[in-house]
Amino acid sequence: MSKNRFSFDLSRFTVGAANAWLLGIVALTATVAHGQTQTDPDTALRMLNAQQQQFEKGVVQVADNVFTAVGYHGANTSMIVGTDGVIIIDTLFGPSSAADAAEAFRQHSDKPVKAIIYTHSHGDHIGGASAFVGDAKPDIYATESFGSAEGVNKAVDPIKQKRNVRQFGRKLSPAESTNRGVAPAGTKDGDRGEGFLPPTVTVPNSGLKTTIAGIDIEFHISPGETDDAMFIWLPSEKVLFAGDNFYNSFPNLYAIRGTAYRDVLNWSESVGNMATLKPHVVVPGHTMPIAGEAAATAALQDYSDAIRSVYDQTVRGINAGKGPDQLAHEVELPEHLQDKPYLIQFYGTVPHAVRAIYCGLLGWYDGNPTTLNRLEPKIKAKKMAQLAGGTAELTAQMESALENQDYQWALELSDHVKWLDDADRKLARKTKIAALRGLAAREYNAPNRNYYLSYANELESGQLSNVWF
Repeated sequence: MSKNRFSFDLSRFTVGAANAWLLGIVALTATVAHGQTQTDPDTALRMLNAQQQQFEKGVVQVADNVFTAVGYHGANTSMIVGTDGVIIIDTLFGPSSAADAAEAFRQHSDKPVKAIIYTHSHGDHIGGASAFVGDAKPDIYATESFGSAEGVNKAVDPIKQKRNVRQFGRKLSPAESTNRGVAPAGTKDGDRGEGFLPPTVTVPNSGLKTTIAGIDIEFHISPGETDDAMFIWLPSEKVLFAGDNFYNSFPNLYAIRGTAYRDVLNWSESVGNMATLKPHVVVPGHTMPIAGEAAATAALQDYSDAIRSVYDQTVRGINAGKGPDQLAHEVELPEHLQDKPYLIQFYGTVPHAVRAIYCGLLGWYDGNPTTLNRLEPKIKAKKMAQLAGGTAELTAQMESALENQDYQWALELSDHVKWLDDADRKLARKTKIAALRGLAAREYNAPNRNYYLSYANELESGQLSNVWF
């Protein structure tokens, strides 16, 4: 079968292979403190650049009749070739990106689309369906709870949209952009959702086994990153489509754009269930597939174990009376999982997960009466200035922290200084901008890096002159 210029062998990305991506990533992480996502700027940039190989644009043949398009937008889309038609799993962000992938797929089959499957309802997986089907009207499969991916918090959509732009670095300049951790930067985003086609077939909560275009296919309900998720299993080909419950990065158990609590125990269980099938290939919702039964099964089991370990450690800490700030700095992956390339914190982070688990189980209050009714920010800032010996002295401490590249402390002090009526607020803003960019340069976690840079740019342009949050 001929392949277009964007096609390549899946074996390059087998976990056990001694390829440049795996060797480079593992070697670089040796310099990083476990549990943290800050390192020296050169290492951070090299890690992010190496991770880009995970979404190099192309069509990957994962079985004789199964193809996955990677890098055509943020997510993956896959095509299964059957006897009299094809099945499409996930459809990217909009019709323009989907059309590019569909054209690439047609190099491998020109059979009509018999079915489309949505693994879950995140927009980057459902927005381009129309580009695949033309005038045909295929069956479109989704779960009973399809559409619940973002929970019920529509009231805060305005701020979530702003934070989404920051997390993904959508307004960063080419010089500032690296990637999105599990996806390339600079994707085609102008037609978001314009190709969405609503589901016509509901997969029951008990799952579904059926045959489409001569292909035996199984639908397994698997809540995790979203409550409406499912994974797809091809028993004859031994290929598993994981959706966003697995990709080559520590999972985004909490997204800094703002999300309802993601039930991490369900997530861990869902990925563990995938591992029991011992797939020959696992196709993630983002990043390159993993080939080979041993490699694919180990990756899924490690992923499940990592999520469960973070949960268990957090719960033990909670029951020992520890608060989220302390636990976020204490919990880390077990030693045997710390060097796994598919668990490096390019997208999700352990500290973010710990805080989300804490809040999801107990709410905002950490049990310490000191924090039950905290001082309002302006009053606290005045008392901090008094402790420092006055506004001038507190400002000097802020400038010293920045000069010493103690960027987090500089940020925190700048947030105090900005509240003081007799302070140089322009200097506080300037310090905060510099500290944000200093932190960004050291970040290999893409959402953190993008958020720091985006926020700095908004501050510098005056968009956040009156409210710094």
